[in-house]
Amino acid sequence: MSEFYYGGQAVIEGVMMRGRNRVAVAVRKPNGEIALHEAPLPSRIYNSRIARTPFVRGLLLLWDALGLGTKALMWSADVAIGEEEGGSAGFSGPVAWGTVILSLAFGVGLFFLLPTAISHWIEQAFSLSKIASSFIEGLIRILLFVGYIVLIARMEDIRRVFAYHGAEHKTINAYEAGAPLTPESVARFSTLHTRCGTSFLLFVLLISILLFVPLQFDAWYLRLASRLPLIPVVAGIAYEFLRFSTRHQANPIMRLLIAPGLAMQKLTTRQPSLDMLEVAICALRPVLRADGR
Repeated sequence: MSEFYYGGQAVIEGVMMRGRNRVAVAVRKPNGEIALHEAPLPSRIYNSRIARTPFVRGLLLLWDALGLGTKALMWSADVAIGEEEGGSAGFSGPVAWGTVILSLAFGVGLFFLLPTAISHWIEQAFSLSKIASSFIEGLIRILLFVGYIVLIARMEDIRRVFAYHGAEHKTINAYEAGAPLTPESVARFSTLHTRCGTSFLLFVLLISILLFVPLQFDAWYLRLASRLPLIPVVAGIAYEFLRFSTRHQANPIMRLLIAPGLAMQKLTTRQPSLDMLEVAICALRPVLRADGR
């Protein structure tokens, strides 16, 4: 397995891949051709001492990855409808960062603050203990997450994105196994991967249950306010666990711990076509070349 962990995400009709030095996005255009955009990664982030500092590195890399992912989605949407011929317009401007901030606000409100408010009301209505309230809060949070995925998976466009998500995983799995990077070869591999963002989000939700137990304040506004500063802490822990689980995935205990995340990925991945795999491979090759691989 490569010492550096390559990864990416699905976009509209394509895949983004991130390496050590560059990021590349490949998108299938309406005429059937593949548009490719490449950009260097900021060395001050990806090659800095902070990027190698446990717990802190997760927050830094995840924040930049959110920006890259949002810009890639915006660019891919333009390419997929034929309005952009592969330039870099979708990778610049304040609109992308504004979208990141709004997306984060929506996610925090829906998956963190709303479950806290509901569990506080249930606790007060039924005179539950703080521990019981904390686990109810976590259960509501997980149910909202799963329900949200199931709901958006009903959309045809999202199902295609999930198929490209499967193509991304298959391509990374094939590369890490040393297999030839051809659609036919890559197609043999699994659509599941231990470093998937879906698994990361599930770990965030599970870890938050434990960390929020001491913060079940009686006042609803204190309970809500206490969640916000701990979200980065939870994300940092989840990121380190994700890396640790990748290095020790052969361990029976670790396989048991990562099983829920892999099961959740079955909701966010689909079997891709050979054309989709071709796009994912096209996105991976430039970042490998940039790293001398």
